[in-house]
Amino acid sequence: MAKTLFCIEINASVDEMKLTGPFLFILATLMIDAIGVGIVFPIVPDLMDRVGAGSAAEGALWGGIMMSAYAAAMFIFGPIVGGLSDAYGRRPILIAALATLAIDYIIMAMAQTYWVLLMGRIIAGMAGATYITATAYISDITKREERGAAFGMIGAAFGVGFVFGPALGGIASGWHITAPFWIAATLSTLNMFFGFFILPESLNLDSRRSFNKRELNPFASIVRAFFIPGLTIPLICIFVFEFANMVYPALWAFWGREVFAWNSFTIGLTLSAYGVLIAAVQSGLLPQMTKRLGDYRTLIFASMAAIISLIGFGFSTAAWVVVIVMPIAALSDMAPPLLTAVAANKVADNQQGLVQGVIASLASVAAVLAPLVLTGVFEKFVDEKGLYFPGAPFFIAAVLIIAIIPLILCLNPRRIPRR
Repeated sequence: MAKTLFCIEINASVDEMKLTGPFLFILATLMIDAIGVGIVFPIVPDLMDRVGAGSAAEGALWGGIMMSAYAAAMFIFGPIVGGLSDAYGRRPILIAALATLAIDYIIMAMAQTYWVLLMGRIIAGMAGATYITATAYISDITKREERGAAFGMIGAAFGVGFVFGPALGGIASGWHITAPFWIAATLSTLNMFFGFFILPESLNLDSRRSFNKRELNPFASIVRAFFIPGLTIPLICIFVFEFANMVYPALWAFWGREVFAWNSFTIGLTLSAYGVLIAAVQSGLLPQMTKRLGDYRTLIFASMAAIISLIGFGFSTAAWVVVIVMPIAALSDMAPPLLTAVAANKVADNQQGLVQGVIASLASVAAVLAPLVLTGVFEKFVDEKGLYFPGAPFFIAAVLIIAIIPLILCLNPRRIPRR
């Protein structure tokens, strides 16, 4: 094992979790990846205008199609990548994914038409292994009881990345609309070389399993995962949360421009503020809440926060309301890592890649469907001919979370026999 750089003690549950060098590297990898993703968000409306979108509604729909294409590619390749990492190790998959992301951003920077942009997003979806393999890596090096807080730290790393990414994107777009893509490509390339020289392998040879050709079919992997005892309910809840949470990346920029007339800089600033809140919640509050309340009660709390914040955004007509609701929305981001931990704790070590791949594929299915549905709803409700309600997609997302509350209640450990 690589020499420990330093250790930080976090109260994850009843035990202490140490952040070793490899753990910290994975967090840094995901943070840089989030910067690369977030740096593009503020310019999406302007980018759609550049390739020919005639209105905010049409631009939102085109952007939704791009997000769906990205998610479809990740859905197809998610279980494959997870299975490959179980068979050949996490390290080579991570490095290959980072190289592919760098190529993607170069394609996006050079794109002159919508179809080239679409191709770039498909390539990025194929490189979605970064998150899948990173979560499997974390599962390899943490104890079962530590994984809720560990996955929360992953969320915190993304939060930190989204602090800098959108703000940098908003600033860089003032130089040139393609500048954020070149910055993202540079970051991904540097991170790839960093990983090549620093990252050790986490999966021992005796813990690996043969790659199964059935994993070439993402649907088969998902179906098989649903038959693993105890996984059905957390997987359903993860899917619904992912679908509902897609309202933010799919519509925040277009919704902000439509309701508040935000420019790229303001969009980037608000996304950065949200990133600060997510980082604070998942790195500071989540470990403390799981220690004092346990994973289940914290999950209930986060679910209630999700419902309140989505309804609040849906009916927002003033920027000060957004400022009040945003911290509540950050609290809701505790739910996905806790559900991921529930799923991870149901399987053996040599199935972690498979399960994380399936979770990523479910997220991708949600990300294929949600942008099409939610941007379609947005387009309908900003049409001057009908009812004007640009917050309708947020309201629909809230209803979806309300619908799975009975399933979340079934995850109460007092109702589940100990194995």
